[in-house]
Amino acid sequence: MTLRFYKLNIIIACLFLSSCANNKKEFGTMIIHGGTIYTVDSIQPTVEAVVTKKDKILFAGSFEEAKSYQNEQTELINLEGKTMTPGLIEGHGHFMGLGYNELELDLMHTNSYQDIVDAVAAKVKTSKPGEWIIGSGWHQSKWDSMPANTVKGFQTHHLLSEVSPDNPVFLFHASGHAGFANAKAMEIAGLKSLRKEGIQSYNTEGGEVIVDQFGMPTGIFNEHAISMIYKYIPEETPETNIQAFHLAMEACHKNGITSFHDAGISKDIIALYDDMKSAGKMNVRMYAMLRGGEELLEEWFEKGPRIDPDHRFTIRSIKLSCDGALGSRGAWLLEPYTDRQGHYGHETLPMDIVKEVAIQGLQNNFQVCSHAIGDRANREILDQYELAFKELNMLDADHRFRIEHAQHLHPDDIPRFAALHVIPAMQTIHLSSDRPWAIDRLGEKRIKEGAYMWQALLQSGVPIVNGTDVPVEPLNPIASFYASVSRKTLKGTPEGGYEPEQKMTRMQALKSYTLDAAYGAFEENIKGSIRSGKLADFTIYNQDLMTVEENQILNTEIAMTIFNGEVVYKK
Repeated sequence: MTLRFYKLNIIIACLFLSSCANNKKEFGTMIIHGGTIYTVDSIQPTVEAVVTKKDKILFAGSFEEAKSYQNEQTELINLEGKTMTPGLIEGHGHFMGLGYNELELDLMHTNSYQDIVDAVAAKVKTSKPGEWIIGSGWHQSKWDSMPANTVKGFQTHHLLSEVSPDNPVFLFHASGHAGFANAKAMEIAGLKSLRKEGIQSYNTEGGEVIVDQFGMPTGIFNEHAISMIYKYIPEETPETNIQAFHLAMEACHKNGITSFHDAGISKDIIALYDDMKSAGKMNVRMYAMLRGGEELLEEWFEKGPRIDPDHRFTIRSIKLSCDGALGSRGAWLLEPYTDRQGHYGHETLPMDIVKEVAIQGLQNNFQVCSHAIGDRANREILDQYELAFKELNMLDADHRFRIEHAQHLHPDDIPRFAALHVIPAMQTIHLSSDRPWAIDRLGEKRIKEGAYMWQALLQSGVPIVNGTDVPVEPLNPIASFYASVSRKTLKGTPEGGYEPEQKMTRMQALKSYTLDAAYGAFEENIKGSIRSGKLADFTIYNQDLMTVEENQILNTEIAMTIFNGEVVYKK
């Protein structure tokens, strides 16, 4: 064979391979372009265009190159100057609570006890005698003023009972860690004066029934004491569960949320989610934490984690509730509350159970996520995690155990998160809502040295998973982003923000809602950033929240939500 003939064969072969490659060229389902696209990918932080094919990202880069993936079936979405990021991830919320908040009495925006009384009085007019009235969202520390008669910092039931004599009423505190009952509800629960028996308090381990000077219940039930009323409330029906599910899904799409870490679900809710997924209605990526009951955990330890190949409903984590909330003075502290001497909050779960579940979680490949707000609770949980890691020789394992909230830490415990590879899942919006009154609970020293320590934790080498704890706070991720970077209330105070050295940068804040949140669920390889091969979930905003003036961030709106390669919301 001559050299000339050999070269000719090489050329023909190359042309043939090139032709085959062109025939196999992939075309996109959708091309998104025309605005700033933040990828949260260190290789190329911004791109001009993104090409999707069905539920996956096919290409991210220049618009010119993106057009090569276009054919007659490709849909073009022009952002028209808007901004796009990876789909936002709610890193700690209560999905069904979000839905039920839409169905029940919403007290989140009440500014006084009288507002609550008026809202219940209006509900009584449309309710049948004997019908329970349920609501949530009130927070006495956020009111403009307190009523004249209070006990241990809380209102008493008398005004509420006057407007609802024939309807049992139970109103959950915004934190979810306390409740407020009227006389009718307490009558149904069989609660009577303690004074006759000479008893000074109800026997409620891990909780408290607040009583007045005469031993009469005031209507406030803290932590585990909530169950004294709650067990008499009629259970939700399958119909209302489905209704709440759809309302929660709609709220997620309107808020640009494409994934949701559901912090504690029961066997019944697992069945509901399975039904919704089978019916093709699970249009958010659900990362669920099993509620830490012994029977449910035994069942799942035997079965093992369920990692959904469709990435719609994964179960591989456990939620433990280990103390209360700061607002209800249930957070478990190392030193007494500044505004209630001698009171340390509540240990709502024995610490030996935390260690036991941590060991079982490690042995059965389950992540453990423990609720801790007070510095004592955070320290105790870190201690139990560490004991479990050492006992199983798994200090360096990729367990990704989490502490949910990690709101108030002793300075000595801040570096322990990184040392133990424990992830803090923190809801930055809590600073905007709580910081003005939290200083009354903890005092200035504890606030400045250990509360809402975002930058200190990030600099220690751990990611932060962001979120809202909805329905404790509204689902709105823009408010959380604003709190992350400003450390101000939503009214823009104080100037410069609270403890400004702990602010996040805007990129840190965005990562906490995308890639770092995905990491907190072992899902950083499939979502959380815009890169070829990842899931086609995106959030689109009416303005560039990464560059707009700080005082304009809260004007940012969700313009569009794309889930699984399809537009599920458009403003």
